[in-house]
Amino acid sequence: MADQLIKITDLVKDYGEGAIRTRVLQGINMELHCGEFTSLIGASGSGKSTLLNIIGALDRPTGGTVMIDGTDLSRLDDDELALFRNRTIGFIFQFHFLLPQFTVLENVLIPAMIYDGFATPAMEKRALELLERVGLSHRRDSRANAISGGEQQRAAVARALINQPRIILADEPTGNLDSANTELVFSLLREMNGQYCTSMIMVTHDRKLADRSDRLVEISDGRVLSDTYLEKSGG
Repeated sequence: MADQLIKITDLVKDYGEGAIRTRVLQGINMELHCGEFTSLIGASGSGKSTLLNIIGALDRPTGGTVMIDGTDLSRLDDDELALFRNRTIGFIFQFHFLLPQFTVLENVLIPAMIYDGFATPAMEKRALELLERVGLSHRRDSRANAISGGEQQRAAVARALINQPRIILADEPTGNLDSANTELVFSLLREMNGQYCTSMIMVTHDRKLADRSDRLVEISDGRVLSDTYLEKSGG
């Protein structure tokens, strides 16, 4: 078994207060390992995205702990959490969230520039290499709003990888794409997972994609309903 990367213990998340409090996560326990490609599936409202947001340090739990590579996220203040998140985790969402006033290359470089305020030559070289890997070298100087939806999401994949994160969290990354671009983006994620040994956790409603993961975790009513290792299929 690969080394443990994430350990989730008794994770609880409530929204609201008093009589209208709703418990979205009800004591999740899970271990995730280096290099795994894990898909989270379940009905809308089951808690998948909430779990992903807490793993990604975008939200804090009501109870329980998330340990990432030995770091207890609950012990970090907001500034420390932001720094940890930027250096350790890459994000891909259903909507690409590219900044339309910037070029594709500039968008990919944004996470690398957050703390230094500028892109080093090494970072720019890496960004160009990633754009080549996702098939967007010819779009490097195009404005983000001048390329297609599939190209925008591929640029988001490159952006998520710019800081060489240990973990990529993808929340319905193909949800807005047609079948051809869905296959392109998913194949890219699997390729990057294999090439860089980056751990991937993907929320998806697409069972066919989920079945091509290394591991399939089904969430139901805030609990882990099933957790299955699948035979590796590559892409």
